[in-house]
Parts: sequence; structure tokens; C-alpha cells
Amino acid sequence: MTTKKKAAPKTEVRPEAAPAQERVEETTYEAVASICAVLVVGLFILTFLAQNFVIPSGSMEKTLLVGDHLVVDRITLAPAAKWIEPLIYYREPRRNDVVVFIKPVFSPGDPTDANGNPQCLFLVKRLIGVPGDHIHLHNGIVIINGVAQYQPFAQPTTPDNFNEFLDEFPAVPPSEVPGATESWDVAFPKYIQNGDLVVPPGMYFMMGDNRHNSEDSRYWGFVPRANIVGRPLFNYWSFKATEADYEQTGIGNTIAWMGHVALHFFTDTRWTRTFHVIH
Repeated sequence: MTTKKKAAPKTEVRPEAAPAQERVEETTYEAVASICAVLVVGLFILTFLAQNFVIPSGSMEKTLLVGDHLVVDRITLAPAAKWIEPLIYYREPRRNDVVVFIKPVFSPGDPTDANGNPQCLFLVKRLIGVPGDHIHLHNGIVIINGVAQYQPFAQPTTPDNFNEFLDEFPAVPPSEVPGATESWDVAFPKYIQNGDLVVPPGMYFMMGDNRHNSEDSRYWGFVPRANIVGRPLFNYWSFKATEADYEQTGIGNTIAWMGHVALHFFTDTRWTRTFHVIH
């Protein structure tokens, strides 16, 4: 006869209750330190890596519209620093890049401070000529080193908008047109060879895509390499506006504009241009 062995009763194991943790309140010093760290990181990004700009004029239509707000890459086209070259991708500016740069000369109508001194003015244009290029325009077509350039982004020249200074550049000297700077008019002849404008070393030639409504290198000359700030990456927001909206100054106009934006944010935002990549 066999006997059936009883199974040992199961022992229930219960996890120990975790000891209650005492909540530690953040001190004022720690809170301030955290905020400062965030601000420092944000300032570093906006100063050295990326920056936002708003388009106040129509000189780059249809590529960029008045009221476009851009994120600008300040690294790729920055003058290379040898100690960080292995970590960050640099390259030299190329033809047809859209670039942000500091205007190299002061023109009448440019912003000044309270004492009448010229202020730093950021512009955005398309890079047309690099050092060594021989450039001229014929009937609005850009010809570089003897080769006509395909530039579908540029405003076409028609019998209605033809302008000899703009469309046959450099056939007409800057002295004969309003808006050209005196310094450019003086320097202009030494850069002309056989009807071409020759871009000197370390300099770049810029033009707006809205070719007949753009005061650019045709009016004030070359842009030094050191003046190139970066290149726009994309629109993060675009709001319908006019050039006059951005010409208004004073706190009263600023408050009125902010109220207009708040009231018309949804109806006047160009939603189709949100995150639109700039080419």
C-alpha cells in the first residue's frame, strides 16, 4: 500500500513596504541656479548655434515673404575654429546659398541709434558670386564666368520692369542711380574687367531674389567673409504683414502691433509656410 505525501504548504512572500521618503523641498538658491542654467544654455544656442530672424522687406520674394520668422544656422558657414573642427561641420559659402549677413556699409535710411550712429543691420540675400567670379547681367540673366545661370527663384525681367542698371549690371555705374553708396561708386571701376565685375578675394556678391525691388551688392558692393552670419534653415512661423508694419517705431506702435497679432493670429498666420525649408 502506498501513502500519498502531503505537499508542503506554500509560503506567501510579500514585498516589504518601501520606507516613506521624505520630500525635500527645492531651495531658493537651487531654483535660481536651475533657471540660470536654462537661460545660459538657451543664450548659447541663440548666440552661437541658431538664431531667429524676421523678414521686414520684400527683397527676397517669393523665396521669403514679409513676416516670415526664420531659424538661422550660425554654425555651418561660420569661420572655422580649428579646436572644434572635428566636432562640427563647416563649409565655405556657395553660389545660390541664401545667407544672413551684416551689411558692410551704411546707406541713407539705415537705422541709427539715439546719437545718430549707424546700427548693425542684418540682411538676407542670395549669394551670387564667390571670390574670383566674373559676373555680369544681360537682360536680367546672371552670367558667371561666361555661363548663363539657371535661377528659377529670381524675379524674371520683362519689358515692363526692365531697368538698365539692374538688368545690364555693371554696364551702368552706380553714380547714375539713386540709392548707391558713395564708397561703392568710388571703388567700382577697379573691379571691372572686359565688362564683368570681378569678385575679389575674401568677398562675396549678393542679390535679392526680387531683383527689381532689392538694394543689394549692385548698390553697395561686396560682403566680406567675416560679415556672413549664417543661413536660414526654415520658417517656424509666418504672419501676414507689410513693410510699413515693421517700419513703425515706438512703444505705442509695438503694443498696437502685438495686439493686432494676438487678434489675428489664427486668420493671418500663413500655416502652409510653417516649417517651410528655405532653398
